Amino acid sequence: MEIKDATIIFSTLSQETRLRAFRLLVKAGKAGLAAGKISELLSTPHNTMSFHLNHLAHAGIISSRKDGRSVIYSANFEIIQSLIGFIVKDCCSAEFANIREDSEKGCSVIELAVCCTPDIKVLSTP
Repeated sequence: MEIKDATIIFSTLSQETRLRAFRLLVKAGKAGLAAGKISELLSTPHNTMSFHLNHLAHAGIISSRKDGRSVIYSANFEIIQSLIGFIVKDCCSAEFANIREDSEKGCSVIELAVCCTPDIKVLSTP
């Protein structure tokens, strides 16, 4: 993933309604949710929700498909996996985070090292 692509995604997700919608779609899995259902679950007017779903789709982190009269939205897990890989690979030192492939489960695993905070001496006042 290129840094310009990551910044577009971060910018898109920095708005509360879009972040809530995206999290809802991640929970829904590959089946996704109808636009009306997303609007209902987030208590957001349909036209406002449509505006935010368009932003998410433009950033590439969700996709849509027609199902009769409904538009079904779902999270684009490949893009999100790429974003997470970008963060871990390019933004973290190997001593703090690592991505490994789990051949048994057929997935990538992010391993975060347990980091200790430095000793901070508290100054006491007499």
